[in-house]
Amino acid sequence: LNVTEEKFVLDTLAGCIEYKSLLDVVVNAFFVRDGRYCLTSERNLYIVICYLATFQLEELGLQRFSRIVKSLDTAKMQKFLRFFFNALYLNTWIKDEWSQFYDSLYVKENWIDPLLRWQPKVQQLIEQLADKLSNRTTTVKTSTVTQPKEFNLTVPKPRAIPIPLPIPVLEKRPPVPPSTYKPPKEKKQLEEMKTKNWRKAEDLLLKANANQFRCATMKSEKGEVCYKILYYLKIPQEVVPFLPQYLEVVWELVLRQYFEELQIDNIPIKLNAAAILREGALYQRKMEQELERIENLLRGAGDPSEFLEWQKQMRGKDLKEQLAEIECRRLQGKLSHEEAVLAHQNVIQENKKKADLMREKKAELMHQYAEKRLQEQKEMRELVEQVVEGHKNAKQAKIKLQKYKQQIVQEVCEENRELLRQALEEEEEKLRKRYELIQQIRAIESLPSLRHKFVDLTETGGHGLICEMSIVELRERLALLREAQKAAEEEKRDQIIHEKQAKEQLLLDKLDQISLFRAELGRAAALKQEEKKRKSQSGERPMKDERILNLQKKIVEKAMERKKQAGLL
Repeated sequence: LNVTEEKFVLDTLAGCIEYKSLLDVVVNAFFVRDGRYCLTSERNLYIVICYLATFQLEELGLQRFSRIVKSLDTAKMQKFLRFFFNALYLNTWIKDEWSQFYDSLYVKENWIDPLLRWQPKVQQLIEQLADKLSNRTTTVKTSTVTQPKEFNLTVPKPRAIPIPLPIPVLEKRPPVPPSTYKPPKEKKQLEEMKTKNWRKAEDLLLKANANQFRCATMKSEKGEVCYKILYYLKIPQEVVPFLPQYLEVVWELVLRQYFEELQIDNIPIKLNAAAILREGALYQRKMEQELERIENLLRGAGDPSEFLEWQKQMRGKDLKEQLAEIECRRLQGKLSHEEAVLAHQNVIQENKKKADLMREKKAELMHQYAEKRLQEQKEMRELVEQVVEGHKNAKQAKIKLQKYKQQIVQEVCEENRELLRQALEEEEEKLRKRYELIQQIRAIESLPSLRHKFVDLTETGGHGLICEMSIVELRERLALLREAQKAAEEEKRDQIIHEKQAKEQLLLDKLDQISLFRAELGRAAALKQEEKKRKSQSGERPMKDERILNLQKKIVEKAMERKKQAGLL
């Protein structure tokens, strides 16, 4: 560039940097509104055109400015100039945004008014650009159409038709056995025994109704059980004369039903492991209950009246304590209420004092704020006077600034030349070192190398790890691990066999125990039945033991004494 062009470029660059805030307002708004589809890389182009139109249009003149605009892209320049030289935009938001950086009067006189004066002539330039765009003809290059060609593929040979496989014939299945649809024999036997037992019970009931006076004389064994039942059920003595005629029948039915259940249990039924364990637990539980019952009978039953009286007293004592506790809580609640009311009153008094203190502080702060506002207004007036005075000397300051900028640009250009020279020297040095390194690598690659490597299976890899081992050691360890795993499997298999044998032995013991229980129960029921038949045939009534009579008398006396005490209570 010659001196004039260089000076113009430097002035334009300095102006774009100085008024960057003003130019960014216009360019950012253009990208938001009309330039949404413009490239961001073209931002500096619009900044330069905006600077020339705003600050250099008087010095350049319309002809030179038009030449610069027409040398650029027509559509882009026409869109930007139409946006920037819009009178409405200049008088409204552009003026307001620029007034945030400079004084509004200075902005209107020095920048907005000149742009509005140039607006009609620039509008003619915009119309010329629009005409140029409308008269532009676009030429479309025609390209030759690609003609497709068929592929030279090999023709496949015809496939042979596969021989159909023979359809397999299914074997004839055996028919379903008829026993599947028939109920089991055991169920039928159970139903028959139930109906037989029901008929026997009906016959016994009819005999009891026919021989009711004969049934009133109970045998000793049955009488003891009946009186025990009356005692535990707490049946009054007035009802006792009407009960003997029914107790005989009930006793017969209980014995027969118990004997028949034993006969039902003796039916051969195939049991699995769960059924065996369940039945063994049942007999074990029955045996424990029987032992507990015998121990309770041996210990005897005590009179619960003392315990009930003590329980009543303790409950009354607890009730009194609860009432006293409730009264204490009520009084404590009343006291807490009084204390809360007093505390509320104290809080109200403290809040009043705090409010008065806050009002005094607020009045003092308002007074200080008013004084501060007066001081700020005074400083603002002085600042406005200084700004007005500064605007008068703006042109001289501008000339000084231009000279100072030119000096800075020259210094920067010299520094850039020196830095560029140093960068070139450093780059040449790097290239030279890289070339030498490449030569060394190529020389090393040209040397012959051993392609075959001998492997020793007894050596380690040499990576410096703690767990390194050779291939031979790895194989030995794997063999040891396999042997240990095999030994563990054998041990586990032996353990499973022993557990299975122990379980089978437990089931056999349970079966022996169950068969023993069943045999004993069946034998006891058979003996009782034979004893009953023998006694019924002989017709003899056994004599009661004196001890039993004494115990009965004592029981009656105790009952009468208990009733008397109950009446007194």
